[in-house]
Amino acid sequence: MPTDAAATAGPHALDATTLEGNRGATGYPAPYRARVAGRAKVKLGDPFGLKNFGVNLTRLEPGAESALRHWHTLQDEFIYVLEGTLVLVTDAGERELRPGMCAGFPAGRADGHHLVNRGTAAAVYLEVGDRTPGDEAHYPDEDLQHRDGRFFHRDGTPW
Repeated sequence: MPTDAAATAGPHALDATTLEGNRGATGYPAPYRARVAGRAKVKLGDPFGLKNFGVNLTRLEPGAESALRHWHTLQDEFIYVLEGTLVLVTDAGERELRPGMCAGFPAGRADGHHLVNRGTAAAVYLEVGDRTPGDEAHYPDEDLQHRDGRFFHRDGTPW
């Protein structure tokens, strides 16, 4: 018989297809929002109360970007492609990713990266990232940086 603590601890398993996604949701300032409008994320780790890392099931429609090209000072990122074809764009160039392929981005490596769906069908991937406090994100192609939950221009003025 479960204890009261176990009953309030949340699920141990669930059907991810029953979770709501947040299509096009972004905190990006207005000039950048349209680039991720075809992105839908389902947060898989949150229903379990995971605090040290996040897991998202992400769907990118044709023409959509996963994010603006960026890198993190303190947080690692990992992606695993499940369906479709994506183009990984980094400082080194572009590489096509297909189902079964993965990519990782260690914290502190100033190599801006993002995914673009240049195909004609939706692509689906898992993204995993840690939640280290104090992280900053830098966007090498834009007048943008992110810290303390807010976006700033490169000169430090708020958006």
